[in-house]
Amino acid sequence: MRGLQFPLNQTQRVRLQSALQQLQDVASKSTASVTVADTIPVSNEDGILKGHGTSELNGEVVATLCGVVERVNKLVYVRSLRSRYKPEVGDIIVGRVIEIAPKRWRLEINFSQDAVLMLSSMNLPDGIQRRRTAVDELNMRSIFEENDVICAEVRGFQRDGSLQLQARSQKYGKLTRGQMLTVPAYLVKRRKHHFHHLQQYGVDLILGCNGYVWVGEHVEVRENDMVVDQKNKLDETQVQSLVSFETRQFVCRIANAVRLLAALGFALLVEVIVDTVEASVLSNVAIKDMLGAEFYVQTAEREVQRRLSLMKRRS
Repeated sequence: MRGLQFPLNQTQRVRLQSALQQLQDVASKSTASVTVADTIPVSNEDGILKGHGTSELNGEVVATLCGVVERVNKLVYVRSLRSRYKPEVGDIIVGRVIEIAPKRWRLEINFSQDAVLMLSSMNLPDGIQRRRTAVDELNMRSIFEENDVICAEVRGFQRDGSLQLQARSQKYGKLTRGQMLTVPAYLVKRRKHHFHHLQQYGVDLILGCNGYVWVGEHVEVRENDMVVDQKNKLDETQVQSLVSFETRQFVCRIANAVRLLAALGFALLVEVIVDTVEASVLSNVAIKDMLGAEFYVQTAEREVQRRLSLMKRRS
């Protein structure tokens, strides 16, 4: 158990061990797991490409990492099950502003180096594409301040190895009225969509590729709404009073579902998160009890049933 600590009685311990064993059996049937020095079976045809995590020894392809064997046409590589965040261009990330420098913001993004968001890579309040002036640079603090949580996209790498971000779309920008969670980055799989509007709850869910997850009140994206003029800003207490009690409950419930799934080591898929939330509501489980021992075991047992049903559909 990672991140959650609670006592399990004998019955719960037996149920949890049984569920985890079934999950391991299902995983072994659906994927080819290897450890270091294991031989990877490949066809004898010419042109096999040895990718990441593989090497050639005595005419055989062997694994140099512990993970799962993946094949893309003639490319064979090993995907590590647990690894640190490795940025790629186009990744959707969530970060926190730690410094305001000349013409740029510096963000902490759960990587070995900080990321940089240039003023020139931002949408300005007027929404017009133009050169950034000295006035814009002086007003940077009115856009983002220290400790603000921001959603952005990886644009590329700078010469010093740091990441360069961009936030030119209206869907990017400052995130408010919610919670930022930290989970292992390998639990967030790269997918076509990382922005999710859970309409039934009135909540936005952003699964950052860097392991930062945002759960907050849904915000309608409007033209020039990324940056609000300083005169029209409400103080923090006024902003919080605008969020309904029901929405705050759902934000906390979804956040606890993410914490629970991350503690179990399950991939953070939006459908699994929603199923966990629905199960807690149907079972009348209080928000704080979602992080308790019984619901923890029940979540593992539900995941077993979900994966078994997926195997039946594929077969």
